[in-house]
Amino acid sequence: MFKYNRYTLGKIEEIFAQLGYKVRYEKGQFQSGYCIVENRKIAVINKFYEVEGRINVLLDILNQIEVDEALLDDKHRAFYRKLRRARASDEEE
Repeated sequence: MFKYNRYTLGKIEEIFAQLGYKVRYEKGQFQSGYCIVENRKIAVINKFYEVEGRINVLLDILNQIEVDEALLDDKHRAFYRKLRRARASDEEE
C-alpha cells in the first residue's frame, strides 16, 4: 500500500512526465474531476481537489491510458507496478 501524501503525488506526476504527459491543475466543468486531451498528452485535473483526490484521479487516468513501461526508469517502473498491485488489491476487496 502507499500513503496519500504530497510525496506520492509527486512520484505519480513524475511517472506522467516520463510517459510524455503534462499534468495541469485548473478549474473547469469536469464531470469526473479530470479531462484528458489525448492528442496532446495533457491531463487536466480539478484544482480544488485535495491531495488524496488528485492521487485517485491520476490513478484512474493511468488505468485508462496505455502505459509503455519501457519509457519509465527503473525506480519509477517499480513504483508504477506497486501502484498497479495496490489498485488491483483494492478492487478485489
